[in-house]
Amino acid sequence: MITFITIFYIFASNTETTEVTNAIFDIKTEAKFIDMSLDTFRFQYSSCRPYRDYVDLTGTDPDSVTTLADIPFAPISLFRTHRMSTSPNDEIVFTSSGTTSGLQSRHHVASVMMYRESFTRAFELFYGKPERCNIYALLPSYLEREGSSLIYMVTELIKRSHDGGFFLYNHDELVERLNGRDRSRPTILFGVGFALLDLAESYRLDLSDVIVMETGGMKGRRREITRDQLHTTLQERLGVGKIHSEYGMCELLSQAYSAGEGIFFAPPWMRILIRDENAPFTYRREGMRGGINVIDLANRYSCSFLQTDDLGRTMPEGGFTVEGRIEGSMLRGCNLLLDELEAKKGV
Repeated sequence: MITFITIFYIFASNTETTEVTNAIFDIKTEAKFIDMSLDTFRFQYSSCRPYRDYVDLTGTDPDSVTTLADIPFAPISLFRTHRMSTSPNDEIVFTSSGTTSGLQSRHHVASVMMYRESFTRAFELFYGKPERCNIYALLPSYLEREGSSLIYMVTELIKRSHDGGFFLYNHDELVERLNGRDRSRPTILFGVGFALLDLAESYRLDLSDVIVMETGGMKGRRREITRDQLHTTLQERLGVGKIHSEYGMCELLSQAYSAGEGIFFAPPWMRILIRDENAPFTYRREGMRGGINVIDLANRYSCSFLQTDDLGRTMPEGGFTVEGRIEGSMLRGCNLLLDELEAKKGV
């Protein structure tokens, strides 16, 4: 039976979500970003049990956290072993494509509205409104499994686009649509690396006025090559000057974009910090390579402070690079803490 208390709780929760969403996506200054990050840290410390346990294991006094550098960043692998959420209820669960261990990351998303706001605003910030665009997608490895946050995002963008669609392995149809596109509108082709390479090897096209958006690597489908090698081949075969890229993952609700040259930029509610991969609580200066830490304030109801398994460096004017993976994809200096956290699981 629905009671007055239940109705009030739902109303209060929705009101809080709307207010927080507005605050996050209206960030315009450094001071506002820091204030919102510290507020999110306090909220997640009190409401996300695995994150609180991890912070406690680092020996951090939450009352002493007053700067971004004070905030403990959780290893992203916790999404494979723990329910990283501030809410007992999910609107959707996004999953990763799995790892060599067979464990998938699971992102329990309490507010799909937050995700839609994040990817829509970021896309519009970098590429304009999807209604103005033709948006096509060549993402077979993602379409062939359930729970892909990338497929959710691109599906929503295609629904709003002037013209668009998914193409599994039907390259002939995709080429026909590209050749017949409305050239007065921006055209974007999202594609996973191996699928774009298959297309490029089968056809020599002139896509000089198309934004080709690479969303990931070979995904085990082909021999691994570097991103630079992939982009060079695509540029030559598809007739484009630059290859754009999207940086995202199932554990994040925000994306960064590169317009070429491998330099990514994040939206105002997302921040990249570079840590020393051998001393994960120490940060590198601009231009120095290290492990990528991400602050994603759109992750309000899961965990916003993540140590990824990626290597990169921050660049002038707020950009960053992605330069491979940490050896073994395990974060040195955190192993014992993760073992302790696993032992506490369920306690």
